[in-house]
Amino acid sequence: MKQYVITAYDFTDADALQRRMNVRPHHLDKVKELKENNNYIAGGAILNAEDKMIGSVMIVQFESDEQMEAWKNSDPYVTERVWETIDVKPFRQATV
Repeated sequence: MKQYVITAYDFTDADALQRRMNVRPHHLDKVKELKENNNYIAGGAILNAEDKMIGSVMIVQFESDEQMEAWKNSDPYVTERVWETIDVKPFRQATV
């Protein structure tokens, strides 16, 4: 499987954090599906100096770039305008 590291930063408008919190349960449900299907490696929130969530980092794996893009574009954080910028890079988890 191809692995990817995703770094995504949230919108910064006044409603951004509340939008994230409203959508978060749906996003986490999708992450649970990823884990059940062996597509999830690791992930979590990026925090600012006040410990408020301002983005996310995820490491995922898929059979193809197309499958990864389809998942990414259907994630609630994308469809509900939580993530403003999304950077996807190929990744290889170290075996230690």
